[in-house]
Amino acid sequence: MVKEYAGYFIDLDGTMYNGEEKIEEAAGFIERLRKADKPFLFLTNNSTSHAEDVASKLKNVSDVEAYPEEVFTSTMATISYLKKEKGERLYVIGEGGLLDGLTAAGFELAETGVDAVVVGLDREVTYQAFETATHLIHAGAKFIATNPDTNLPTERGLVPGNGALVAFLEAATGVKATVVGKPEAIIMDAALEEIGLQKEDVLMVGDNYTTDIQAGIRNEIDTLLVLTGFTKKEAVPDLPTPATYVVDTLAGWDIR
Repeated sequence: MVKEYAGYFIDLDGTMYNGEEKIEEAAGFIERLRKADKPFLFLTNNSTSHAEDVASKLKNVSDVEAYPEEVFTSTMATISYLKKEKGERLYVIGEGGLLDGLTAAGFELAETGVDAVVVGLDREVTYQAFETATHLIHAGAKFIATNPDTNLPTERGLVPGNGALVAFLEAATGVKATVVGKPEAIIMDAALEEIGLQKEDVLMVGDNYTTDIQAGIRNEIDTLLVLTGFTKKEAVPDLPTPATYVVDTLAGWDIR
């Protein structure tokens, strides 16, 4: 039986679009949520983009009407976590969304004497940056990863994600990163606080079993696996813990 949910968490890559490729059913799904007056957050492990950029991409790629305040990124969750941890001086591997977000939140970016090393996806990362991060982690800096995604779905197929960079540093340092993004509790708790709902009232919608669906399973939030991205239909029968619901596309989901 399908339950009625008060709100939704919605993944982006593979759920709303695949890289620069439109997912046809995305816009209709969001329109139905708005008509049903269901609050939602686009909950993404992407740390590279600003909320405004995410909203713009949703519109330009998949014709999804979206607003920056509806976007909750791993950068935002990382900022929330760092404020609670009271680390103020950071060495950061990452792109504009992460760097600008941390700076705007009042953190100092530095290469020596840091409280933490924060690693987000950086498509122009250098060996020197890895070397600096390795030295700092060996010296006692906390090791924080914005997300564990090893691959990202694009119109060209799967490409390396932030989890691949994190694995490089974990191998170099022997230290496991504290992961903020899906499927970990840090981002889910922060998103629940942002949307103002309890976990039993929210449905997590996504295409990636290892991140989106595990985020729900590990944090006692119901899940909707949509087969338009990372996790393929043939893999569903062998998933260790099934998603609450599975649909081929978002057109197959009945909003109540």
